Amino acid sequence: MWLGRIDAAIAAAEQQETERRQGERRRQPTPDWIVELGIGQGRPPVEVHAGHCHAAGSRRRAIYRDRARSLLSEGIRACDHCRPDTDLGVLG
Repeated sequence: MWLGRIDAAIAAAEQQETERRQGERRRQPTPDWIVELGIGQGRPPVEVHAGHCHAAGSRRRAIYRDRARSLLSEGIRACDHCRPDTDLGVLG
């Protein structure tokens, strides 16, 4: 009886580990740069963030380095937490 419970617990733990590894493989890589989008028609860009920034809102899109630099030079705000303007060499 105990041996069956132990075997079931081991099987469950192995299944969880397999699922965790599959989830890691399927997860999208963290983008280098993201733009936070506003609300409303056209969803205008509001703020530029580094991809790892915890302060970015839920309305966001991954962007390339050149686009991030372009948005900052157009006057879009740089995040005060991750300071993408410093990393990108754009003076605000």
